Amino acid sequence: MEAFLQFFAQRGKAILEMLVISGGVYFVYRLLRPISATRLLIELIILLLAGVLLAHALDLFLIQAFLGFSVLGLIILFQPELRHGFVTLVGHRLFTPAQNYTELIEQLEEAVVQLSAKRYGALFAIERGMDLKQFLETGVEIDSKFSPALMMTIFHPKTTLHDGGMIIKDGRVEGAGCVFPVSQRELVDRSIGLRHRAAMGITEQTDAIAIIVSEETGQISIAQAGELDQALTPHLFKQRLTELLGVGKTAQEPERIAVPTDRPATKRLEV
Repeated sequence: MEAFLQFFAQRGKAILEMLVISGGVYFVYRLLRPISATRLLIELIILLLAGVLLAHALDLFLIQAFLGFSVLGLIILFQPELRHGFVTLVGHRLFTPAQNYTELIEQLEEAVVQLSAKRYGALFAIERGMDLKQFLETGVEIDSKFSPALMMTIFHPKTTLHDGGMIIKDGRVEGAGCVFPVSQRELVDRSIGLRHRAAMGITEQTDAIAIIVSEETGQISIAQAGELDQALTPHLFKQRLTELLGVGKTAQEPERIAVPTDRPATKRLEV
């Protein structure tokens, strides 16, 4: 017994460090379930902060070194989420002046009204602070001025590019037929289709604003930061887009209205 106590006194700190590291690794393993990358990042940051406090209080050098490498790993793995948060905190106006959007909003309103009336499915991503070049490379580069007539042509059901997403930057169409990441979040509304999930996905990974026109119902929706606003009238669409792009201040949050479908329209997508 005396030998065991002597051994523990000499090696106790190292044993404690190994137990803490093992517990942290197991906790991270339990975190690796189907949740959003942003939520996972937040939980890992909380775990790291708790580990730093514990290591500092007990003077555990091995854990301090391990946490240092863990922070570097988080920066590498979660670079898109960290950049997204930085752009959100700093403010989009440092990157894209609000006045550049005024004409685009007017043309987008006209385009979605025409697309909705024809039941042409459409998906737009408006680039803001974060570069969408990686998604542009999955489609066809166009580099053309935005116009409703061009939108009706590209999203016509018989064209090659109608199934993909369109990227808009500085009022110009950068490309079409682009593949956007699909959100992996669990949704209460199981009727949400692939086009809407792609809109949620790209706005989860970047600061872009996505616009969707449903092929089945003609509903107009906007996605931002992974949240989906559905069943917008043309007026509410313009009001909401103006608010998100910072062109003007709106008096109040736009209400959602019911649309003639088999299911009631929701005010905001529940996840």
